[in-house]
Amino acid sequence: MDSQDWDDRYAASELVWGAAPNRWVVRELAGRTPGHALDLAAGEGRNAIWLAAQGWEVTGLDFSAVALERAERLTAELPDEVADRLTWRHGDARAYEAPAAGYDLVLVAYLQIPAAERRAALRRAADALSPGGTLLVIGHDLSNLTEGVGGPQDPAVLFTPEDVLADLADRGLRTVRAERVHRTVGGEPGHKGAAGAESAERVEGAEANEGGPGSRVAVDALVRLERRLTGGGAGGACRTAAP
Repeated sequence: MDSQDWDDRYAASELVWGAAPNRWVVRELAGRTPGHALDLAAGEGRNAIWLAAQGWEVTGLDFSAVALERAERLTAELPDEVADRLTWRHGDARAYEAPAAGYDLVLVAYLQIPAAERRAALRRAADALSPGGTLLVIGHDLSNLTEGVGGPQDPAVLFTPEDVLADLADRGLRTVRAERVHRTVGGEPGHKGAAGAESAERVEGAEANEGGPGSRVAVDALVRLERRLTGGGAGGACRTAAP
């Protein structure tokens, strides 16, 4: 999908991904000391807004102008002290040039694009880290096609934790976590399941239904890396987790 396709998708529905932050973003980043953050492919801004509410100074980048307009409208409804921490930029994650100072946190959540493009975007993300900074990558895992529900059905845009580590093997990052995680999604209207095109991520915010009737499980890839203060190669092994 190109930027026009995403403009059309965002224009056709209010809050495509919901207002609540992604559960893995909250799990991995809650309680961390705030700094400067970059949310690549930020969409309508749900994760960036949550980060700003935690005290982070956040730049949210997306190539859909419609999504960014919605993010700006949501920002206008926030308390001033939160809204002032948010900056929205129109741009492509595959070509983003970070400022020299870098970021303490770079988030790439559910950027499902072909492997070569993903690699380019992730390498840009890694290069945007300041020393000691954290890169958090989350997406629909390849195994979700056969073991999970929802998400893209094209294997060309899915990835594994191992893929992310391979993409960034020469970037001098330390592996904190690289795993497959299982996300329960409810059976709400509009959720098309494993055979449909609609992403399970869209209904993730309905936590009240988690574990209830109609609930099913999606498989995500989660990788958390840190920029070494003194350089060195990436390390660590991939493991599987089911929180």
